[in-house]
Amino acid sequence: MTRKQRHTVYVDCPIEASLDLIGGKWKASILFRISQEVRRFNELRRLFPKISQRMLTNQLRQLEADGLLHREVYAQIPPKVEYSLTERGRTLLPALDALYAWGKSHMAEVK
Repeated sequence: MTRKQRHTVYVDCPIEASLDLIGGKWKASILFRISQEVRRFNELRRLFPKISQRMLTNQLRQLEADGLLHREVYAQIPPKVEYSLTERGRTLLPALDALYAWGKSHMAEVK
């Protein structure tokens, strides 16, 4: 699965490069929830009831392909898959924490 990239080279805007990886409606929220603890697919489905199974699968695949998530598959019946942040994904924690804090202090204004 390939992610649609806005540009192939980011010369003047590191923010655009960052948003290319974590932008969109779900990716930052998924990363934030997985940063709190290792999560299984169905657990993520319960945390995000408005996301379709297909969309969640696509977002997780893109985050994994971009090196932000690690997908661990356990050989058992029923299959068990867990998602965790990679080292690269953990470097996003300060930014995600800052977004969380900003959102929490401005939620009333955003609604």
